[in-house]
Amino acid sequence: MTSKDAELKFLPPSVMPTVVMFLILVPAACSAFKINCSHPNQPALLEALTPVFNLSPIRPVMDVTTCTNVSTYFTMYGILGVDEKAQLLTTYLWLHYWWMNEFISWDPIQCGSRRISLPRKKFWVPDIVINEFMDKNTAPFVPYVYLYSDGRMHDALPVRVVSSCNLNIYTFPFDIQNCTMSFNSYVHFAMDIKIFLGRDADNITEISKKVITTMGEWELLDITSFKNDSRKDNDDYVDELVFHVRVRRRATLYVVNLLIPSCFLITVDLFSFLLPPQTVDRSSFKMTLILGYTVFLLIMNDLLPITGNTIPLINVFFSLCLALMVASLLETILITNLLCGSSDFSPVPRWIEVLVLDILGPLVWLPRKTKEPRNSDMKPNAVVTQQKADDGPPEKRWPVVEDKALQELRSLGKDLTAIRLQVEQQPGRSQSSEEWIQCSPLKVKPSQVLFIFISVLMHAPCSSVMLNCSRPDLPSLLQALQPAFNLSSIRPVVNMSTPTNVSIDFILFGILGVDEKAQVLKTFIWQSLKWRNEFVRWDSEQCGSSWITIPRKLLWVPDVVINEFMEENSAPFAPYSYLFSDGFMLDEQPIKIISSCRLDIHTFPFDIQNCSLSFNSYLHRIKALHIDLSSTVEDIFKYSKKVMTTIGEWELVGLTVKTYLLPAGDEEMYQEIRFFVTVRRRATLYVVNLLIPSCSLITLDLFSFLLPPKSVDRSLFKMTLILGFTVFLLIMNDLLPSTGNTIPLINVFLGLCLSLMVTSLLETILVTNLLHGSAHYSPLPRWVRVFVLHILGRLVRLPPKPRDLEDTIIRNPSAQEMEVYSVVAEDSVAPEQKGPLDKDKVLQELWSLGKDLQAIRLQVKQQLSRSQSSEDWIQAGFIIDRLLFGFYILFISVSFVTIIIVWVQSYNTS
Repeated sequence: MTSKDAELKFLPPSVMPTVVMFLILVPAACSAFKINCSHPNQPALLEALTPVFNLSPIRPVMDVTTCTNVSTYFTMYGILGVDEKAQLLTTYLWLHYWWMNEFISWDPIQCGSRRISLPRKKFWVPDIVINEFMDKNTAPFVPYVYLYSDGRMHDALPVRVVSSCNLNIYTFPFDIQNCTMSFNSYVHFAMDIKIFLGRDADNITEISKKVITTMGEWELLDITSFKNDSRKDNDDYVDELVFHVRVRRRATLYVVNLLIPSCFLITVDLFSFLLPPQTVDRSSFKMTLILGYTVFLLIMNDLLPITGNTIPLINVFFSLCLALMVASLLETILITNLLCGSSDFSPVPRWIEVLVLDILGPLVWLPRKTKEPRNSDMKPNAVVTQQKADDGPPEKRWPVVEDKALQELRSLGKDLTAIRLQVEQQPGRSQSSEEWIQCSPLKVKPSQVLFIFISVLMHAPCSSVMLNCSRPDLPSLLQALQPAFNLSSIRPVVNMSTPTNVSIDFILFGILGVDEKAQVLKTFIWQSLKWRNEFVRWDSEQCGSSWITIPRKLLWVPDVVINEFMEENSAPFAPYSYLFSDGFMLDEQPIKIISSCRLDIHTFPFDIQNCSLSFNSYLHRIKALHIDLSSTVEDIFKYSKKVMTTIGEWELVGLTVKTYLLPAGDEEMYQEIRFFVTVRRRATLYVVNLLIPSCSLITLDLFSFLLPPKSVDRSLFKMTLILGFTVFLLIMNDLLPSTGNTIPLINVFLGLCLSLMVTSLLETILVTNLLHGSAHYSPLPRWVRVFVLHILGRLVRLPPKPRDLEDTIIRNPSAQEMEVYSVVAEDSVAPEQKGPLDKDKVLQELWSLGKDLQAIRLQVKQQLSRSQSSEDWIQAGFIIDRLLFGFYILFISVSFVTIIIVWVQSYNTS
């Protein structure tokens, strides 16, 4: 082998695989059996090959020390898909294997054919497997192989490969995956089988790109090969040929259906800052936009990958978009609160006035307004006093008739000023209010910064049977083993009282997933069993070999099962076992385990599951079969962590073992070795996609209490928010576990969130009813007044307002109108006697106008003033509103602290 490798180094890469096949396949033909055909036809050739068919259980070499060289290559015919959560790649391959059968050789002229196709089961076939294969091959079965006159054999078969692959979807949908396919013999060491590349990797890539038919989501970039020759001087290893398959996801679908619409929606939210909050209910617009965004994510949910290993950048982008929308909505709620309720606020603190109005204001081109005396600040008495001061000296007054007209005009002016003050005081824009309102637009301008931020985004007894071989070769050894094959039905001990000791070992190669509803754990292990067959023993020098690989079905195999196994083993089948000259057998096989496990998901997604794998004989008692470990559990755990390929949602955190002796029900005991596998769920996916958005929406509902119910339809806002929350839960329904055993804490949390949202909506409806319909209610009951107004009111810092006698007495507008009319009539006597006729008409028109203005003023005053009963109901509504706001804050704080504590404790206990 060393000389061959040295010669191959000087060959061009394109011709090296051909030369390798020539060097592998040709030399062994010299020692092959010569088959003679009676006629040059296929029946005669089949009859001549019949003696060779009996040698199918053994590797087709004359000398056991001769290595069987297997040349392999494949064509990738299809990329069927990727399962990001289970970390699996599904492909469709056309596999080709070439090797030499030293037992066969014939003259193609004598036999009439250079090659013949025969059933695969009539020949020895190498047990080449793909290490990453995690499921049964469901491709069509091909029963035949080609046999050539020089002993070469060609096996071609289709394989649907479901292989584990460490997928990195951080850059989804622009991700490129590099998956590995490791070809090796499952049982045979390198001293028996070595694997070589039969076709250049570039040629494999080129042919695969030509014939590939699944032009779907994935595109094949290239296929490279790697051969690890670091241990070629030591034959005590399994030879392996590794292929690296690089595939790229086509991103056009995701860009058009995900990224562009999402950018459109976030742009709409950006431009919504241009809506004037004084005249447009911007909060309802933004809440509707958030609802539309959650519906959009629901529709496109099937396009997004689900994985527990890493969070795709696009998921972070969507979460960031949703967070920015929520933040902008919170800002709008604050602005609306300042615009509509600033009249009830205390004056702006000095530090806010300096920081916001004087510093941030000029920074965003909104300088502070200069303070000017407002006409609305002038009291009606001041107006009257000013008017009286302008009357001038008595000697310069106008005539009596004109003086009466002037007095009427002044009275009208006074009434108009009072009406103006009453109307302007309804918004309540004092100087303090103006300063608070001046602070609010400053929060709108930083929306430009938000837009920039988005963009950067696994003792033989002495009575053993001694076998005698006629020749030191494998056919002779196989013939000598025939009596032992006839005893394969019974346990291989001479004395029935002697127990068979079975050593067990396994490697956990992959954690494929957990089904919470069915309570099963899916794992993939490499199992190894070793035991002694007392019916087999031979002299290695006499038989020419100290070991032989034979089909498992020819000898007795212990019935070691996994008690929790709930389904058929769908792993690739490994047909051979090692049999050594001292009678020991080594049996290795891959097992895809679907095992029952009592799952506790109360702390989902921070849960740690402890599942058991119980190995025992299904039928034999401890007196017949004894099980022990061939290596320590620490070595099993360490090597499993090293070779594990499915680094997905679950992480292996612990492995322990216990041995039990259990009653079998017939006064005997059976032995069980139970492994406890501890796995931990990676919670990052659920925190980013479930908890954070849910907490954002509940926080949004919390801040909606800042919306003034007098000027904003808060009930419509909360109803839209509840609808958005239910749509969000519908989107994330696939992430939540389904089980009937226990209720996860996160389900309780989400249920409480929805309950609080509904409660706050009901409370908002009640408060709205009190604000707009309390005038028609009966007086507040005394116990309610004492408990709500005096006790709860002081508790939430809303004490009852002192009663104003002037406000509690509402005069009849009709009576006041008559009183005013009588006063005007009394004053009208003099003009009727003194002034001319046209002057009297002017005064009468002014008096009539004054009477109408007096009536309007009284109606406005009565409309703006409330009775004490109405004020009590409204005050009770505000107290209930603030009390529920406090309960909301308390619930969110306790929930957040509980989640953090549970998360920390679950990780500390691992």
